[in-house]
Parts: sequence; structure tokens; C-alpha cells
Amino acid sequence: MKILIVEDEIKLGNYLKQGLSEAGFVADIAVDGLDGQHLALTEKYDLIILDIMLPFIDGLKLTQIIREKNITTPILLLSALDKTQDKVKGLNAGADDYLAKPFDFAELLARVRSLLRRKSNEIKPMRIEICDLSVDLVKRVAIRGGKKIDLTNKEFLLLEFLLSYQGEVVTRSLIASHVWDINFDSDRNVIDTMVKRLRGKIDNDFDKKLIHTVRGIGYILELR
Repeated sequence: MKILIVEDEIKLGNYLKQGLSEAGFVADIAVDGLDGQHLALTEKYDLIILDIMLPFIDGLKLTQIIREKNITTPILLLSALDKTQDKVKGLNAGADDYLAKPFDFAELLARVRSLLRRKSNEIKPMRIEICDLSVDLVKRVAIRGGKKIDLTNKEFLLLEFLLSYQGEVVTRSLIASHVWDINFDSDRNVIDTMVKRLRGKIDNDFDKKLIHTVRGIGYILELR
């Protein structure tokens, strides 16, 4: 899962990114409200951690902008302001949770997981099916034509990601940032090799192919 951190305190931002990465998340950092707005409106995130006191656009205004664009991504506000009225302002602006500074990382992580569970229960399907492929996202099991397909962790993450963009072309750099949290633009063979391995397991023994190459751009998962 991918998280956006908008925090102008560089040391704190890097600390949060490292902690979230060690907990298994992919994280991007923006250091001001303008950069945060650009990323929040143009990229797909599972959760946004947003400081209130930001340069250019403060966290409350940015929260309102995000909600006005009908983006429902959970937002966790961070602030040194810990009075009840400050929390009420944040929640009324459209945030889902509010955490006062200073805080223990363990508490932040617990809140992050709680928000993601809530989101998952609301909108994320437990199973995705296309053609004769059925993928159980909870048990992390893929079955095609009644046959269970053995996938590595990265292969399953790649398949889950392609399914989340079913019918849409995804670039190699987008795959890299979501599945590996690394920019592999300089070595596209890493992505191509992984897709080839996944395609070998998902498509090779079946007449109807699901994973297709879009030359010069990336890949698309769809039934043609």
C-alpha cells in the first residue's frame, strides 16, 4: 500500500518514511503544500499523512481541496495544535483522524493501520475475478481454470496491482514505485522480467491471455 507524507520538517518526514517502509508500506514525501497538492491530485494513494502547518498551502486548506476533488483517500492530520477546537477544525475540513505532536511512532502506525482497515472494509473487494482467473486478496491465493497458481510475494503484489488498474495501461515506473518502492527507469529489464514470470504462470497454459504489453509504455491486464 502506498502512503503520501506531506511534512515540511525534513527530519520528521524521513523518519516517518523509514518507519512506514520497515512496516511494509511504500511512502512518498512532499515538503510543502503545493507539492503535496500536486501528488495528492495526480497520484493514487491509499492514505495521506498531512501536517497542518505547511508552507504555501496549509494542511486544512489542502484537505478541503482534496475533498472538493471527490478524492476519498483517508487523511491523517498531524499538528502541534492539540486543543479540542483544533481537532474539530481538522475533522470538519474532511480529515479522517487527527494526531497531535509529539507522538509515538507506534501510535501513528496503529492509526494508519486502523484507517486502512476501515477503507478496506468499505471499498476493497475480497476477491477479484476476470475471465477464469479468481484472486482472493485476503488469503492471497490466485486460481485460474480451477488450478491454484503458486506465486511469490512480489508476483502476487504485481498481479494485485495490475488487477487494481484492470483495463488501464500502467507504466513500468508506476509498477516499480508501487511494487518495489524504487525507480527502475534505468533498468527496465527488472520490470519486464517480473512481468514475464507472472505472465508465464497466469497466461502460458491458457488460450485466453490476460496480460498484454503496450509497446513503449508498459502493460495492461484485460480480456481481449
